Amino acid sequence: MTQPNRWHVPWNDVLIRKYDITAPRYTSYPTAVQFQPLQPVEVQAHLDNQRDKTTPLSLYVHIPFCQHICFYCACNKIATKDKTRADAYLDTLEREMALHARNFGHRKVTQLHLGGGTPTFLTLPQMSRMLDMLSIYFDWDPAQHDGEYSIELDPRETTDDMLRLLRTRGFNRVSFGVQDFDPQTQIAINRVQPFELVKDKVDLARELGFSSVNFDLICGLPHQNTRSFSQTWDQTLTLEPDRISLYNYAHLPERFKPQRRIDSSIVPQAEEKLEIIRDSIQRLQQSGYLYVGMDHFAKPGDELATALEEGTLQRNFQGYSTMSETDMLALGVSGISQIDGLYMQNHHELEPYEDLINQSQLAVKRGVFLNDDDRIRQWVIGQLACQGQLSFDALVQRFDIDAQQYFASELHRIDELAVDGLVSVSETGIQVEPLGRLLLRPILLTFDAYFNAEVAQRYSKVL
Repeated sequence: MTQPNRWHVPWNDVLIRKYDITAPRYTSYPTAVQFQPLQPVEVQAHLDNQRDKTTPLSLYVHIPFCQHICFYCACNKIATKDKTRADAYLDTLEREMALHARNFGHRKVTQLHLGGGTPTFLTLPQMSRMLDMLSIYFDWDPAQHDGEYSIELDPRETTDDMLRLLRTRGFNRVSFGVQDFDPQTQIAINRVQPFELVKDKVDLARELGFSSVNFDLICGLPHQNTRSFSQTWDQTLTLEPDRISLYNYAHLPERFKPQRRIDSSIVPQAEEKLEIIRDSIQRLQQSGYLYVGMDHFAKPGDELATALEEGTLQRNFQGYSTMSETDMLALGVSGISQIDGLYMQNHHELEPYEDLINQSQLAVKRGVFLNDDDRIRQWVIGQLACQGQLSFDALVQRFDIDAQQYFASELHRIDELAVDGLVSVSETGIQVEPLGRLLLRPILLTFDAYFNAEVAQRYSKVL
C-alpha cells in the first residue's frame, strides 16, 4: 500500500548530502547543551510558585539497571545482575515521589513512560511496588483516566508474567528494543535476541490487548549493509509494529566506553549508512507507514499518525507524542523534567542522586530557566517540528511581537532553504515542504539562538 502523496517524503541525494550536518534533535529548546548548574533550593522555590498547578502531568521514570551491556549503548545505565540493588533504588524513588507530591500529586497523569536502562530489570514484586508508589503519590489511575502509559522492553529480559502484570496495571503501549535481526550484527553489539523470541513477545502483547506496539531499530551498527538490513525489514514488517523508531547510530568510542568493544572497521561508513537509511525510508513508505518526522514512523490510524494529520502532534524528551499541554516530571537518576519554563535534570550518578534525596532535597544537578526569547523560539521550533508550519499571525497573537521584524535575520537565512525546496515562505508564514520534513533539523537550527561551531560537535548528524 502506498501512503498519500501529502505525507510522502522524497529523497534527493544532492540535498541530503548538502544538509547532512550535525544538529540538535530538539526534544527541548534550549537543548541540554545549554544546561547550567542549578541549586535544589532555587528549583524547589520555582516549583512551589508555578503559575498553573492544574496542567496535566506526563511522568517519566528512569530505571538505570541492565543485566547486559549492549556495546552500542550511550544511555545512562548500571550493569548488574544483582536484583536487590533495585530495592534501595525504589526506596530513593519513593522519597523523591514524596518530595514532589505536594506540587504534583493532585494533577491528572495523562502520560507515563518507564525507560532506562531496562525497566523490566525489576522483578514482578519490585515492579508492583513501584506502580503502587506512583498511584499513591500521583493521580495515576488508568481505570479512571484515559492516557498513554508505555514502557521500553528488552525482549531478552521481559517475561510473559511481566507483560501480563503491566497490562493488568493499565499499560497500553510497549516499545521493543529490536535494533537489528541480523545474527552477525547482534553478536557484534552483544545483544543476541532471535526473531522468534521477539515474535513471541509481540504476539503475547497483542493477545493481552496492548493498543500499540513500537519497535526501535538502529541504522549504522556493525556489519550492516543494505542487503542485511533489508532482511531485517522483511522480518520486522511481518510483525506489523504500529510505530517504528529508526535511530542513527553514532560511533563515538572516545565518549562512550562500551562502544570501545566494537571494531570500528566493521561499522558502515557514511555513504553506506545513507544508502541504508534511504532504502529504509522508501521501504517503510511503500509498506504504508507515515513518516512522522525525525526517525518516527507510524501506521495510518495510529494515534501518532492521527495527531500528525490533525495538527496536534507534540514533541518532548521521549520524541514525538500525542499528549499536548502537559508538564513533564522525570523521576530517577538522570531524568529531565520540563515544568513551567524550567528544564531540570537529576544527577547522572547514582550516589549523589541518592544522597540528595535522602537529605530531603531534590536531586537536580543542572538545567535552565527559560527567558522570554527562549519561550518564543521554543514555540516556533515546536510548531515547525510538529505541525510543519509557522503562522506569523499566531506568533503575534501568542507573544505580541512583530514576527517578521523579530526574526528578520532568521528569515533571511531561511531563504536558502526555500530556494532548495525545504520550506516555502510567504507573508503569512513558513510551510515545511515534503523534503523539508526529512531535513527538519537544519530548518529548526535556523531559529536556535545558541547554536554555533563550538557546540556543533556535540550533536549527531541529521541522517
